[in-house]
Amino acid sequence: MISNLTLEGFFNDAFKDIEDKIKQIVSDEQILSILDGGKRLRPLLATLVYKTCTNNKDTMEQYQRFLEGAVSVELAHNASLVHDDIIDGDLKRRGKPAFYIQAGIGNAILIGHKMLAIGFNIALSHGDKTAKLYVDTWNKTLTGQLTEINFNSKDLGNLSKNNISADSKFFQLYSTIIDLKTASLFSSACKAAAFAANADDQLSEILSEYGREVGFSYQLADDLADLEKGERIDSVVIPLLTKLERNSTDNGLVKARMLKKKLERSLPEIKELYTSEIRKHIKKAEALSMLPIIPSNQYKILLQEAPTYIVNMMLREINLTI
Repeated sequence: MISNLTLEGFFNDAFKDIEDKIKQIVSDEQILSILDGGKRLRPLLATLVYKTCTNNKDTMEQYQRFLEGAVSVELAHNASLVHDDIIDGDLKRRGKPAFYIQAGIGNAILIGHKMLAIGFNIALSHGDKTAKLYVDTWNKTLTGQLTEINFNSKDLGNLSKNNISADSKFFQLYSTIIDLKTASLFSSACKAAAFAANADDQLSEILSEYGREVGFSYQLADDLADLEKGERIDSVVIPLLTKLERNSTDNGLVKARMLKKKLERSLPEIKELYTSEIRKHIKKAEALSMLPIIPSNQYKILLQEAPTYIVNMMLREINLTI
């Protein structure tokens, strides 16, 4: 067992290993440029899950094979970002022009698909369970994206004034999209890591749920940071309502604008709601990480620390800690 292991030290070492594996697998300069600058949070968390399951008793060959799977997760995640930038019309990504701005929409769409194909080929080489997990996760991501872009006036029109408020309906839908678009990939990264470590089905499911809670809390923290900085408010508090405004009937447009103004006036309360929800999901992840079924070793201790650490990595930008 390695002495004096810290979470920051572990992530720093794992980051280097993941970068080395990316360079071994990916030769396409355009894909490498898309991957450049990523935080690698999903493969980093997967690496911690893998080491928790193996307690560092795996061989170098086994570890390198696991890293292949971690790269496949990162490829899928970044492919989704390439396509999201096109859909959302975002001009910047990681401080650089979005890839579709650099290479054109057609190239961006096809390069995104190429990244997915490389990732799927890796998943296939890791067996049927991992391949199915890859496909199922991508399907969830697509469902989340479709749910977001197809939100329209009927969603507000169906609200009941007596039973549910417009903003609670909105945040219910918002939470569903986070679960599908973000939390599902964190969840699957952890589950794939458990598969690579030959964990049994029960342990794999628990670690999958752990990843989901971490992913959910991270996305909330990401959005809270944008809120606090005053950046892209419409794409955080009201990402769905702006789409509704562009495509709704006159009646739906009036409702959307009224709800938008209400939400903007309530930003302090919304920020507090975000903070409360972040803490709730962190506690769920911590509780899962402490279950007896998870092997007891120093990596398990880091697994307990990781949810708060990952969230605070994001909130550091706004001088906030959870």
